[in-house]
Amino acid sequence: MQIVIIAAYLLFVCVFGVYIMRKLVKDSDDFMVAGRSLSKAVLAGTLLATFVGSGTIVGGASFVFQYGPFAGIFFFLGTPIGVLILYFWLADKVRVAARYTVPEILEIRYGKAARAVAALIILFAFIGITSYQFIGGGKVLHITTGIPEWQATLIAAAIIIFLATIGGLVSVAYTDFISAIFILVSLIAAVPLILSQTGGLDGMIAALPEAKQTITGGLTVPQMLGYFLPLFLLLLGDQNVYQRFSAAENPRTARTAAIGFFVGSVLTIGIILVLAASAAVLLPEIDPATAVLSLANQKLPVLLGGMLLAAAVAIIITTGNSYLLSASANLMYDLYGSLLGRTVAPERRLMFDRLAVVGLGVLAYALGTFFPTILALQMYSYTMYGAAITPALLAALVWRKATPAGGLAAILTGGVATLVWELALGKPLGWNSVLFALPCSVAVLVIVSLATATRENEERATRAIAGAR
Repeated sequence: MQIVIIAAYLLFVCVFGVYIMRKLVKDSDDFMVAGRSLSKAVLAGTLLATFVGSGTIVGGASFVFQYGPFAGIFFFLGTPIGVLILYFWLADKVRVAARYTVPEILEIRYGKAARAVAALIILFAFIGITSYQFIGGGKVLHITTGIPEWQATLIAAAIIIFLATIGGLVSVAYTDFISAIFILVSLIAAVPLILSQTGGLDGMIAALPEAKQTITGGLTVPQMLGYFLPLFLLLLGDQNVYQRFSAAENPRTARTAAIGFFVGSVLTIGIILVLAASAAVLLPEIDPATAVLSLANQKLPVLLGGMLLAAAVAIIITTGNSYLLSASANLMYDLYGSLLGRTVAPERRLMFDRLAVVGLGVLAYALGTFFPTILALQMYSYTMYGAAITPALLAALVWRKATPAGGLAAILTGGVATLVWELALGKPLGWNSVLFALPCSVAVLVIVSLATATRENEERATRAIAGAR
């Protein structure tokens, strides 16, 4: 029954994606930013479905399983805080700017070199995020079908690449909207049945090991910050989120959708905290990465368990095809178009966009073989983006004293520092690389900008910031 439900969902989204593609995708603008026509409800749904992916249902659940629900609150807290900042500060600015990619926004303040470097870093980060969606999807299919995990991962990758290729953002957005509803209904329905097996919320918490009942879960403060900051920084500067705001009907729609995103993210995160912590009580010997998936497979009625597993697939697919699509925009618009100075005829641009999606999907599948766990790949990808891109991006939008030299130096420093900490130094003290890369990036941004500030640059920055309002 579970296999049937999952297969039915996959068939539905594929058929629906093809229908939307045939009906609405006419050119590259439709493919990349949905013709800038998304309504409030569809935009809120696609924001939620995109950001709550394998990093939540697998990576985040793994964290909660290992360290407890209270530590998990701190882990996930970056999402609602980031959404509030987007609502009060950034959503309307991004819609008015109306760009395809974040490097385009950076170019306005920092020049072409910053755009090229940022595009390369975002490609590295987003290929990593796409990669762990493939792995997460493979885990679901492996649990439900028993086929070898590598084959299941390959199938998940093929489905994600297919959906991203056929319809672009306009297709992804509408399938996301439906998936978001399905996800929330399935998760909400599962909670009372699981808590009835743990003696309620209080019984579940009391049955946890003592360390998992603490606010830190046995982690040090630097370790906790190392898990909190990557997700928070990614959300604040996430090109995927910015592209969706750019696809809104107007700036007011973008801000209203941020409210729906906030409510949906808080509800989803709260349920994942409960389910993953319950798995630690009911199924303490399982692989932490399968916490929610194993609950669905072993502790729920077949129909609801199948729905929850299909919801997990929905979460993973919607996030995977979104990040894959977003990375293809960097490849085509920032690198092939801007850096190399190549132009594509309008009638051929859509074909090139689709070829880029397929090529990047293959790279994402290959990258997944180099990281031992989804949580490790998640932290690397988030930090690569959050430390290198977010400080320079926020400064470009709100800080008049940021200079081209400062922005470019910050982007380079954040990216290099992440690689040095992860690869060359092997994560000293067990700290995630964000604790090293972020301070380096921010310090370089401030120091170099102040050292190279001119009155002409500040006047140009004032005009650029005003244009984003």
